Amino acid sequence: MKRAEQRCTSISGKASCDLFLHSHMSYALITGASRGIGKAIAYNLAARKKNLVLVARSEDLLNEISRDISKQYGVNALYLCVDLTRHDAAESVFDWVTKNNIEIDVLVNNAGYGLSGSFGKYSAAEHAEMMNVNMIALVKLTSLFLPMLKRQSLSYIMNIASSAAYQAVPYLSTYAASKSFVVSFSRALQHELRKTNISVTCISPGGTDTNFSIRANIGKRAMKAGEKLNMDPAEVADIAVKAMLKKKREVIVGFVNKLGAFMVWLAPKTLSENVAGKLYE
Repeated sequence: MKRAEQRCTSISGKASCDLFLHSHMSYALITGASRGIGKAIAYNLAARKKNLVLVARSEDLLNEISRDISKQYGVNALYLCVDLTRHDAAESVFDWVTKNNIEIDVLVNNAGYGLSGSFGKYSAAEHAEMMNVNMIALVKLTSLFLPMLKRQSLSYIMNIASSAAYQAVPYLSTYAASKSFVVSFSRALQHELRKTNISVTCISPGGTDTNFSIRANIGKRAMKAGEKLNMDPAEVADIAVKAMLKKKREVIVGFVNKLGAFMVWLAPKTLSENVAGKLYE
C-alpha cells in the first residue's frame, strides 16, 4: 500500500496537510487520540494495518504519535488539531477530511472528559463545554460522516461511553448523564442501521489508567477505591476493537464493571446513588 505524502504546518492551532491520497485508501477517524484509550485504539488499529486520522487538541502529542505509528506499522497516520469543545468542531473535522479526499470507514467517537464535584461547583459554560465534547460532537460527527460511511462496502462506528452510564452518579452528575446519552443513542442508532453496511458498537470502560481522574478532579477516596481495578488502556482498546470487528452492540469492559452494572440494575436506585455519592463527594 502506497504511503501518502504529507506536509504539515500549524495554522491557528490546526494541522493543515497537503495530501496526495488514492481514493481507495480508507481510514479510521479517532477523536481524543492523543492520550489514553483513544491513543491505544490508534495503535491497535495501526497494528491491523489500518490508516488513521487522529483528532485531538495537542499538536505536539499528535505529531509524535502519528510519526511513531507510521514508522512502526507502515500505515498513513494523519492528524488534525481541533478543540471539540468548540460548537463548530465537528464541521471543521468533516470539512478537512472531505477537502483532502479522505474516505472514512471507521468512526471512533472516543473524546470525552468529566467534571467531578457538586453540580454548582462549575459554571454553565463549563458544563456546556463538557457536553459539547461528550455528546454534541459525537452526534454531529456521526451525522456528518454517515453518508460517507454508507458508501463504503463495510463501515463501523464505535462510541465510547462509560460504566458510569448505567446509573445516576452524584458529584459526577453531568458526566454520568452524558454517558447515559451515549449508550441510549448508540442502541437506537444500531437498531436503525441494522440492515445496512454500518455496524454500531458502544463500549463502556470502567477505571482505566489515563489522565481522566486528574482532569475530572476526582477526589482521593474515589481514586484510591479504583486504583486496584484500573485497566490498562491497551487492554481496553483491544477488547473494544475486537468487539467492533465482531459487530457487537454493547460491551461493558471488565468483569467487575459488568457485575457493577448488573447490581445497580437490581438494587434500589437510592442505594446505588448513596454509595456513589459517598465515593465521589
